[in-house]
Amino acid sequence: MLLADLAATSEALAATRSRLAKRALLVGLLRRTAPDEVPVVARYLGGELRQRRTGLGWRSLTDLPAPAAEPTLEVLAVDAAFGTMAGLQGTGSATARGRLAADLFAAATASEQRLLRGLVTGELRQGALDALLLDAVAEAAGVAPAAVRRAAMLAGATEPVAAAALAAADPAAATTALDAFGLTVGRPVRPMLAASAPDVATAVAGLPDRPLVVDAKLDGIRVQVHKDGDAVSVFTRSLDDITGRVPELVARVRALPARTLVLDGEALALGPDGRPRPFQETASRGATRDAELAGAVTLTPFWFDVLHADGVDLLDEPLLRRLEVLDAVAPGDAVERLVTTDPAAAQDAFAGWVAAGQEGVLVKDGTAPYEAGRRGAAWVKVKPRHTLDLVVLAVERGSGRRQGLLSNIHLGARDPAGGFVMLGKTFKGMTDQTLAWQTERFRELAVDDDGWTVRLRPEQVVEIAFDGVQRSPRYPGGVALRFARVLRYRDDKTPDEADTLATVVALAPR
Repeated sequence: MLLADLAATSEALAATRSRLAKRALLVGLLRRTAPDEVPVVARYLGGELRQRRTGLGWRSLTDLPAPAAEPTLEVLAVDAAFGTMAGLQGTGSATARGRLAADLFAAATASEQRLLRGLVTGELRQGALDALLLDAVAEAAGVAPAAVRRAAMLAGATEPVAAAALAAADPAAATTALDAFGLTVGRPVRPMLAASAPDVATAVAGLPDRPLVVDAKLDGIRVQVHKDGDAVSVFTRSLDDITGRVPELVARVRALPARTLVLDGEALALGPDGRPRPFQETASRGATRDAELAGAVTLTPFWFDVLHADGVDLLDEPLLRRLEVLDAVAPGDAVERLVTTDPAAAQDAFAGWVAAGQEGVLVKDGTAPYEAGRRGAAWVKVKPRHTLDLVVLAVERGSGRRQGLLSNIHLGARDPAGGFVMLGKTFKGMTDQTLAWQTERFRELAVDDDGWTVRLRPEQVVEIAFDGVQRSPRYPGGVALRFARVLRYRDDKTPDEADTLATVVALAPR
């Protein structure tokens, strides 16, 4: 397959908001894809390269050669080129990598260059979400979407499932191939995800007439732990293996009485008072191999689900049954929870856990099995919402579906001594109407433009919702917003009425 075919599909995906239209585009391309190309095409449609690290970044893409006039690049050759770049090490590797990248981009047409740039930078915003891609695989293979989603959950990846389904001679053979994917202790399973609700009442209303499991939502790192005898593996939410970085988790699970286990939970750093430490301490501890840091910060596991215990798969069991098993195999290590049918009790639990320093709650359907691949209604997270009025300091040019628009905004809090202090960036929460309005508005406020970032006169106030504030050396104020998103632009407020840096700092954990 020519890369041009994939690039054309990517641009068409970015140009439509219709899920049906997107799925039709994906199905059409998958049906034209050769079996050996499916893993690469599936990963590219998901907006990612197959290589985790290529050594390329924005700076590598600032001086690209002119695009080719005619398409010649093939998908497998492009994947091989990135594989070669990723394998380069040592003296001269940066120069060699740059030369290979220049050769690759010189052979690419304009649309192919846009695709490659988006894949390298991770900024390919085309709306081809993994759940949508799995549904497209199901339609292309003529099988039930649930069978594809379950296989992808158990395989921990889309590509092998897509390859198995699409290589089959007919739907019956595809179903058989999908059924061959099972839970294997030691191979990570895609985690079940939660939808969001603005408050506890809304979350509870979405689960009528069902027993509710209300979990404390911890501000840690999601971990999935597999035990087979003395062999223990620890995986993150993105299924990265961090076993070697968290020996305290390995030791804790190895000591549990069950011979085989698959546990799902959170790990976080606790202070001497038992309250959670700032999230970045937990995140840094899980990401580093630094022995000194590992000794200074200890992670404690809190389990909220069990998927397998002593030879028995539990994925299809209702949550309440899985929790009975969890309490038996990991006594004392479970997340705090409340089982209730009373919305008032759920609200009280939310208030109490937030006051104790937790992130919020997860409201779960006690009858639901463990499912992954999309954010369904069986798990719903509720977190307190904070808002600030901030000033837009700069804006970055959009890519993908936002090509030609001004998208990612830089947020600043007011410094009473004069000026504004940057707190981070966001492109979340913007409708098409918002994007069109802010593009026109920010062109009026532009004072400098380096081709990517447009600096602005600090005049436009924006109301931002966010989940919390964390300490951050990346920004001059020493703090950054977590999960910031645009609520609305405030033309009724002047920059002098924006929130101050002191207000933001007061929200940060001590």
